[in-house]
Amino acid sequence: MNSNVYQNPLETRYASSEMLYNFSPDKKFGSWRKLWIALAEIQKELGLDISQEQIDALKDNAENIDYEKAAAYEKKFRHDVMAHVHTFGDLAPAAKAIIHLGATSAFVGDNTDLIQLRDGMQIVKQKLLNVMASLAKFAREYKDLPCLGFTHYQPAQLTTVGKRATLWLQSVLLDFEELEFRLSTLRFRGVKGTTGTAASFKELFNGDYAKVKALDQKLSERFAFSNVFGVTGQTYDRKIDAEIMALLSNIAQSAHKFSNDIRLLQNLKEIEEPFEKNQIGSSAMAYKRNPMRCERIAALAKFVLTVARGSDLVASTQWFERTLDDSANKRLTIPQAFLAVDSILGIWMNVLDGLVVYKKMIAKHIEEELPFMATEYMIMEGVKNGGDRQDLHEIIRKHSMEAAKQVKLNGEKNDLVERIVADENFPIDKEKMLTLLDPKNFIGFAPEQTEEFLANEIQPILDQYQDLLGMDFKLKV
Repeated sequence: MNSNVYQNPLETRYASSEMLYNFSPDKKFGSWRKLWIALAEIQKELGLDISQEQIDALKDNAENIDYEKAAAYEKKFRHDVMAHVHTFGDLAPAAKAIIHLGATSAFVGDNTDLIQLRDGMQIVKQKLLNVMASLAKFAREYKDLPCLGFTHYQPAQLTTVGKRATLWLQSVLLDFEELEFRLSTLRFRGVKGTTGTAASFKELFNGDYAKVKALDQKLSERFAFSNVFGVTGQTYDRKIDAEIMALLSNIAQSAHKFSNDIRLLQNLKEIEEPFEKNQIGSSAMAYKRNPMRCERIAALAKFVLTVARGSDLVASTQWFERTLDDSANKRLTIPQAFLAVDSILGIWMNVLDGLVVYKKMIAKHIEEELPFMATEYMIMEGVKNGGDRQDLHEIIRKHSMEAAKQVKLNGEKNDLVERIVADENFPIDKEKMLTLLDPKNFIGFAPEQTEEFLANEIQPILDQYQDLLGMDFKLKV
């Protein structure tokens, strides 16, 4: 590592090797050469004067990329595509005259971008599926475990640990459905010429529109795209970038929400992210167990939310058939958003693999709050025993205020139930009251909803993509 220059942490600390390769120079410029070879082969097939010797020369040198020579040419020409055309041509002089024949820079640039977008989404898809599988396993395991629900971060009606996990999973499901849609509808730019009119190819094929259409379709199929843009300017519609960046932003939002909840639960000592044997939580406070994994998810998610905005601006400010003010932005934002989401999903998998649930602490918090939540049940029971609903409501209100005062001011236990049972004006049986206070009486249909959601909406997806499951992720740092 060169310690005298800036190192991108997405590369050195966070992202996976497969996503780093997807946006690497080898993938980018290797794809350029594959596109040039495919263009020449299909042009030959459709009748252009291109020899097999020329095509073989290109194939023989496809992986031999001289980056230093390409950099020297780019400095000379101030044009990255022509730099690589000349670099490739120097290696295959027999084919130099037909490299990039009839094409514009966007032929290799945009089509390669679309290949990287598609392949990047496939990497994200596998990791998103593994997050879904881990969340589903967690939700199923704890579907019956009552816990405090929160609204406004104030104790509310009970839910279950598993039901709460389905809320995280629901967000991921929406992201997955959007990802599937983006993959299924992604279009290749194909062969469109300088301003999208295919004028150069009209000249090459002597006005034969059917052959130009065939060239466009065959090349798209060669790169495994079933959809191809019917019309473009010089570039593919930059809304594609904005839509995919929005997808990545949505995934980051879901992950951030999860990380928020786990960090709050870790403060409550109810659920804790993994903490390794030799891990240090604080340089000053040796006792601390900081939720560094979830904090890292949150930090990376904020980065994705921020850079996604760039593609909105690019899509909305393109001029006519194209301007070049998209280029630098695309080089920076799209690869880094993919690398960050890739990192987020890996860390998320790691967190889910080692979540710790503290059942007794969860029960303790329920015990502290449940008497307040049970008051409606107490009123109903009192009415059944002949009491007046309004009188009973007032009795509970007074006792609730006093019990809350003792809890908040003096740190005493919540004795609301004992106060009500001891009140001779409240007609209720003590044993019946204690039976009512079983937490499972207050979780509604949370277990059933959890099972139904997993069975109907999640498991079919996991079954369909079973071969993509079982990933493991180790943190780099």
